[in-house]
Amino acid sequence: MDLYQALQGRRSIRKYKPDPIPADLLEKVLDAARMAPSWKNLQCWKFIVVQDPARKEQLAESLPAANPALKAVREQAPVVIALCADPQQSGIQDGKEYYLLDAGLAMLQLMLAAYAEGLGTCWVCWFDEAKARAVLQVPDRYRVVGLTPLGVPEHAPSPRPRQELEEIVYMEEWGRPYKK
Repeated sequence: MDLYQALQGRRSIRKYKPDPIPADLLEKVLDAARMAPSWKNLQCWKFIVVQDPARKEQLAESLPAANPALKAVREQAPVVIALCADPQQSGIQDGKEYYLLDAGLAMLQLMLAAYAEGLGTCWVCWFDEAKARAVLQVPDRYRVVGLTPLGVPEHAPSPRPRQELEEIVYMEEWGRPYKK
């Protein structure tokens, strides 16, 4: 799959088929995340692969009832991946903590690779971190940054609206209109 096809075609998937994920495909997707860029190449991330239904149920209890990804985490997706990052292993420059960016880049690469392989994902950040940490037994120095269900999509949602370039890009300085 072409990179631009993946960038334009990837969607947040919240309904999955029960099909298992072959181990080699799971490893391929995780390896794509491993190759992500990071601040000073510090690679502050860790991933936890959750396949056990009982543990997925426990992890789902960290999501609020109104979270649209709850059912996917609890019972639909055959795999849930937790993204963790060590703020101390990454850097802080001008008050900006780069572990969040580094972790986000790794998750994006995982999500794009999954889409290229016919799998669906959904960036889940609305959860109780303390509960997720306890279920996954994450050491204190790490933050649980996000979760994603991973599986074969039940259907492909339509594209969501995006802002036009002219709405988000300036030329040379803030406020100067972008011209094609």
